[in-house]
Amino acid sequence: MSNDEMSKPPKTRQTAVELVDVCKVFETSVTPPAYAVDHLSLKIASGEFFTFLGPSGCGKTTTLRMIAGFESPSAGEILLDGRDVSGLPAHLRNTNTVFQSYALFPHLSVEDNVAFGLSVKRVPRSERNDRVAAALDLVRMRHAAGRKPSQLSGGQQQRIALARALVNEPSVLLLDEPFGALDLKLRREMQIEVKEMQRRLGITFIFVTHDQEEALTMSDRIAVMSAGVIQQVDDPVGIYERPADRFTASFIRDMNMLPAKVVERQDDVFEVLAAETRLKLKCTAGLVVNADCTVAMRPEALTFTRREADDVVFTGQIESDVYVGADRLYSIRLNGGAAIVARVRNTREQRLLRAGETVHMFCPGSAIHLLCDQDRR
Repeated sequence: MSNDEMSKPPKTRQTAVELVDVCKVFETSVTPPAYAVDHLSLKIASGEFFTFLGPSGCGKTTTLRMIAGFESPSAGEILLDGRDVSGLPAHLRNTNTVFQSYALFPHLSVEDNVAFGLSVKRVPRSERNDRVAAALDLVRMRHAAGRKPSQLSGGQQQRIALARALVNEPSVLLLDEPFGALDLKLRREMQIEVKEMQRRLGITFIFVTHDQEEALTMSDRIAVMSAGVIQQVDDPVGIYERPADRFTASFIRDMNMLPAKVVERQDDVFEVLAAETRLKLKCTAGLVVNADCTVAMRPEALTFTRREADDVVFTGQIESDVYVGADRLYSIRLNGGAAIVARVRNTREQRLLRAGETVHMFCPGSAIHLLCDQDRR
């Protein structure tokens, strides 16, 4: 499936959010102007858990802020449920945002913090009480209704921030790196809880993170961003196992990247030369004979054999190994000088390989990616 096809929501769902050629330019002394978001077009389905993933400064938070109404696009349109809201202020959009900083009122109780938005909207007291109780039940914090934020842990405060956003019954909930201040164990617990919460509620969640594991764990689809441009939109399996370009391949977890050159082509089968080894690989990218390209392989896709065989891909020498619990990481210098890493499970059957030992490695063809050397711009 093409990247353009993946940028559209599943056909069985209605579109909750649509971005049409959206740009955001921040005025600087630089010519030409600096695009924080560069001609972004995208559809997000109703009930979808959609994540913008990328490094700091890639434009993901700016995109979220434009959807929320905290920033105005320099060009393009933002549609919520088919309605153009590009010029509409945040308080008139049926969205709510949860930030990394919980932004709770320290002088108010948990219950009053959650009820604050409803009070501003003058929701009747009886309805307000019912909705606050339901929101606190949803995040399992009703027992803390009378406490102050200072009496809560970081994870509990984040649950209250979620309840405060959800009590307003938004059609779209926006989450800007909400777990960034939590420790690793609590962060993982919150990932599972929030994903399960989204499934129960069935509303659209749009999530921003730089954490690849977080995006892979929680999302229905992911947009990988770099320098204001979407590099790839796909489900987590597609993003991890079928990266579309060098940036996505290298940004999503560990990836061995070997420079290569196309030496022959027959339809969609390319013969390339990488690390003094000829490989025949399928690829739909627009490559031509003599083009420079990249061969990419995940460390865990490589396996060792002590003798040469027809399916051997590379030969090299072990330089070092690192014990990482269930796995062992081997650094290998290939014939030709390139370096790669292999991740191998620690089992009784797996003999410990030593530095200086020559090894032969093979990898399934489906796990070897042939990538153009130019990312999307």
